[in-house]
Amino acid sequence: MRPPRATATDLRLVPAALASWGSAWWLAGAEPEAALVGTVVGTASVVLLGVLLLVARHPRGVTAARVPEPRTPGRPWLGQCTLVAACVLAVLAAGTVHLVARDRGGTADLADQGATVEVLGRVVGEPEVVTNPWSGAADSVRTTLALDALAGRGAAGPAGGHVDVLADVTWGDLAYGSEVRASGTLMPTDPGDKAVATLVATGPPTVTRAPVPALGIVNTLRADLLTVSDGLPADARALLPGVAVGDTSHIDDELDEALRTTGLTHVTAVSGGHFAIVVATVTALCATARAPRGVRVVVTGTVMAGFVLLVHPDPSVLRAAAMGAVGLVGIGLGRPSRALPALAAVVVVLLVLDPWLARSYGFVLSSVATAALVLGTQPLARRLTPWIGTVPAFALAVPLTAQLACAPILVLLDPSVATYAVPANLVAAPALVPATVLGVLATLVAPWFPSAGVALAWPAGMASWWIAAVARSFAGLPGARMPWPGGIGGAAALAVLTVVGLVLVWRWRWVASLAGMRVPWSRGSGWPHTWRTAVRTGAREAFTARRRRATLRLLVAWVMVAVATTGCVVLAWPRWIAPAGRDVPDDWAVAACDVGQGDGLVVRTGAGRGLMVDVGPAGDAAGTCLDELGIERLDLLVLTHFHADHVGGLDAVLDGRQVDRALVTGLGDPAHQAERVLDDLTGRGVLVEIAEPGAGGVLGDVTWEVLQAGRGTTSSDPTPSRQRGRPTLAEADGGANDASIALLVTTPRLTLVALGDLEDSGQETLDRTLRSRAGGADVDVVKVAHHGSRVQSPGLAATLSPTVAIVSSGENTYGHPTDAALDLYESVGAAVLRTDRCGTFALVVRDGALAVAGCEDG
Repeated sequence: MRPPRATATDLRLVPAALASWGSAWWLAGAEPEAALVGTVVGTASVVLLGVLLLVARHPRGVTAARVPEPRTPGRPWLGQCTLVAACVLAVLAAGTVHLVARDRGGTADLADQGATVEVLGRVVGEPEVVTNPWSGAADSVRTTLALDALAGRGAAGPAGGHVDVLADVTWGDLAYGSEVRASGTLMPTDPGDKAVATLVATGPPTVTRAPVPALGIVNTLRADLLTVSDGLPADARALLPGVAVGDTSHIDDELDEALRTTGLTHVTAVSGGHFAIVVATVTALCATARAPRGVRVVVTGTVMAGFVLLVHPDPSVLRAAAMGAVGLVGIGLGRPSRALPALAAVVVVLLVLDPWLARSYGFVLSSVATAALVLGTQPLARRLTPWIGTVPAFALAVPLTAQLACAPILVLLDPSVATYAVPANLVAAPALVPATVLGVLATLVAPWFPSAGVALAWPAGMASWWIAAVARSFAGLPGARMPWPGGIGGAAALAVLTVVGLVLVWRWRWVASLAGMRVPWSRGSGWPHTWRTAVRTGAREAFTARRRRATLRLLVAWVMVAVATTGCVVLAWPRWIAPAGRDVPDDWAVAACDVGQGDGLVVRTGAGRGLMVDVGPAGDAAGTCLDELGIERLDLLVLTHFHADHVGGLDAVLDGRQVDRALVTGLGDPAHQAERVLDDLTGRGVLVEIAEPGAGGVLGDVTWEVLQAGRGTTSSDPTPSRQRGRPTLAEADGGANDASIALLVTTPRLTLVALGDLEDSGQETLDRTLRSRAGGADVDVVKVAHHGSRVQSPGLAATLSPTVAIVSSGENTYGHPTDAALDLYESVGAAVLRTDRCGTFALVVRDGALAVAGCEDG
């Protein structure tokens, strides 16, 4: 009997999904007026295409029914265009409504003015404790409100859209779904963000209405899960709530980084895999009970809806639910030809409901991973089966397919490749099902039967502990994260390399034939028969029967391919061999250390010696940077002010090197940070000086001068206060940014000004000081103030007129660096270099020209 013919993959909805995606991407950053124009154009296009389609189907009107006309080749194309236009119109029309509702109340205009407002809204984001970059303490909370009303600048009324909230710890206990009233200052967000503004709250919120009963029950269930898992080991206690209900509040930074490094963040992201596990479990139970089809549908649908509520029904969860259902249908039932149009339809529907998903990396990764799984898992498993067996082939195909598809997108988020993502997922996968199923059961029974909840939480916790152990173990291996160029270019390069690798592996017989080699075993047979014989009867007998010449030629061919590929990679991307910072040339003059969201600048004062301005946030990034630069001695360490993102990395800098002197601001704010810094410096015997305007010195052939310090005041006494003991600082509650030390550094080949975190008044004061100096104030390099925040002085930028503007920033929730800051320095002729894109880089001067080394994407 002839086997059934393979069904061709149905791609008819794919163009519509891609076009809808592009339309939603544009719409998310558009003004309502432009969206309305696009909707009108889309409507006209749909009407025109619809008329043409009707005419094409009935070219002779009524007589067409009497004499059927043969189909013309143009009709399928015309129908496809109509379908695409209709989907785009749906996205544009719904998106226009969203934009109009979002702009209701004038929230964006008030944010542009930095207005102080009072808002009324519902909590639609789980309150998350974040580290304050200024104090270094976990004393801030981030959440999201859906606005209902807004009052500010003498006007009050209904409002729409979402606002991100940055507040104090009193917001941490808010229940999801609560209605609250709060006051604060509005700040603008970047174009394309779903949030219309950011509210910096000035005090605790007032709860005006409790969550609806369903959400109240859900909040109780989630809280009781934390209670019954309280006795588990640390990693299990932290990870179990994330695996079961998506609560990541207890996961520390170290474990979070390990999960990222090993590609295991999906276990806590309530991905489609969670829904697939839940649905598969319920389906299996229904099948065991021999429930009728109608009952199965009702039960499964009810469980899915309940799980959505349990993990909170925000857009990312709804997306995961839809994608998980599609993935389950596609892989479990073996019908990829039906799953792809279902996936495309889901994409269109979700973009109609929320066009801002088009700019969400989570949505992109979810869609791409699902498409790859439903299309690539079974073909890859079939190709691997002859070599490793059916079950191992399928187990390997799932993570390998997802990783290959998602890696180019992940490079846009983090310029590196998770080397061990596939084996880590393979090893962790057996624990994900019991952790999810038992964790959800523990959540459901905990409020009514705490003892049963504890009994279920322990095995679920042990499974979660195993996942954490796998993440930490693989993340600790050498080369766990391979550096890769960032940006669109890096993503495209990785995608091309992936395709080339798949072609070489998938069509290896064809590649061998091009090399003039004959493969001595049949296609699809897996390992050669004589290789199998080697396992059974011994290597000597097998190699005697083996055609050694063909094997040797094939082996030589693979070696040549591997050498050629390695050579291309080494030549094209030296970051693979040595990360940025280790390629700094010997004649570097200034280096910007990639310390994340913070500052760390080094000026070379001699062989193995330097002047350092700030040491970045807590961690070893600044110390590692100095090690890579070969700095063994700091002639001068300048700490512009005491915020944690400028002094947190002090221990790593002091360890393993000599620090001769330290220059600090005279304002001890925040007090506990200042106390810690002074304790560390004086405890190491470092000479501490309080900076005064006009103070300066010579370090080899480098000179330095304090342009401004304290609150921007000047002093007639240029002599700094030098003390071996503990200096006395002024007390204040706030004002640390404008108390930053502004430093001028002059080397034989360039001049540099470091601005710390100066705000409006500090920058304006410095501008007046510089303009009054004899000889002008032009410099070669500027370290831009406050990580490129929107508070920048156009006058100061014009006065300095730098050739290079350095922006030191990393992942943050403040929008640093802002487009306004980047545009300002570009407008005065500066080349802007950013550590969040370049990593660690250096400036050199050769033949009188200033150049950058180590930065591939400024």
